[in-house]
Amino acid sequence: MAVEAVHAYDDAPLRPFHLRVAVASFGGVFSDGFGLGIIGIALGLAAPQLALTPLWLGLIGGASLAGLFLGALLTGPNADRFGRRPIFAYNMLLLAVFAAAQFFAQSAAQLLALRLVIGFLLGTDYVVSKALLTEFTPRAFRGRIMSTLSVAWAGGYTCAYFVGYALADTGPDAWRWMLFSSAVPCLLILPLRLVLPESPLWLVTHGHDSDAASVVRRWIGPDVGCPVVPPAAPVVAGRWTQLLSSRWRRRTLVGATFFTCQVIPYFAVGTFVTRVLDAMAVSNSFIGGLVYNFSLLFGAVLGLSVVDRMPRRTFLVGSFAITAAAMLALIVLDDPGRITIIALFAVFACVLSGASNLCYVYLPELFPTDLRASGIGLAIAASRIGSAASTFLLPVVVAAMGVRTALGACFVVLAVGGLVCYALAPETRNTALDAPA
Repeated sequence: MAVEAVHAYDDAPLRPFHLRVAVASFGGVFSDGFGLGIIGIALGLAAPQLALTPLWLGLIGGASLAGLFLGALLTGPNADRFGRRPIFAYNMLLLAVFAAAQFFAQSAAQLLALRLVIGFLLGTDYVVSKALLTEFTPRAFRGRIMSTLSVAWAGGYTCAYFVGYALADTGPDAWRWMLFSSAVPCLLILPLRLVLPESPLWLVTHGHDSDAASVVRRWIGPDVGCPVVPPAAPVVAGRWTQLLSSRWRRRTLVGATFFTCQVIPYFAVGTFVTRVLDAMAVSNSFIGGLVYNFSLLFGAVLGLSVVDRMPRRTFLVGSFAITAAAMLALIVLDDPGRITIIALFAVFACVLSGASNLCYVYLPELFPTDLRASGIGLAIAASRIGSAASTFLLPVVVAAMGVRTALGACFVVLAVGGLVCYALAPETRNTALDAPA
């Protein structure tokens, strides 16, 4: 006897399957954070062997972020057109292969090429992880579950810091083992990804109602209804063109701006935090870097507890204001002392990491199902132009013009992000995901 559906798809109870999708997504995001975090430590040891100048350090440090630009930009429209699952299932396998290949790099150019490919694959995961998990997660739990992706990313980034320093004394090939270790979390999460189904929201939006109903019935429960979404109208313009149309232009601008203005200082400072602290005459920069990375992790957890307790817009604008103020204090205070410098960097890292929850929660809520992956991809691509450039430029600017100039540029970016979001950012809390494009 058939069980009557008593729950709408977006209001389904939280089931073990939802947690499986979450873990599969968390593992990929953890791998992303680990892969990006390990490079800053490894480069310090690789520099003598590969004869890395400040220019090469900047290029390799920013290479993954540049690859992310292309990966996110190209993945979005394809994930909207062909589905989320094909990329979600197999990109971790490819990422593990190229991560392991870093062990054998013999020149700066080879390592640069590998980091570009790794960045491309990370870009694919940034798009599909956000889209797939958003579309499976019930509305009542979406903010908290999506925010946990930020904790997973910060956890991976922080874990890389510890793994890097644990391997630092293992010999001349220590940096190779550091980079090789980034393949491990990719392989651990791969089996879980291979068995997950396609998003029912994507299936219904593209006219596959029976397949969507089968996924819901088998994986979520017969008491949950299939998503009710009118099939998407025939696409007469490219998805990027739609994102820039009058209907979606404002949200596209907000998504690209807030993400870009968050990640520029996040990666520029985070990738070279010990170098920045050294430039500010902070003795024992390892301890300062440790505090900084713990603050990133603590901030991600704090953001998880805050994200559903206040309007998305308030969280967004307020975080820009606080991080800009902390950065300004680092610039204008004359000889603030080691403790004050580390404390201000800790506040900056904590709040910025907490606000990064919005990249996983707010960004997918800005767009409808048939434009969601494209919108996420375009915002990520825009952010990676800035973050790659800033990560490349930071060691060069610090060496040539001083650390306060570099931090001043980060302050300007944060101030611009706050002003744009104050003027244009919409509120999306409790948004339903079943609106057609």
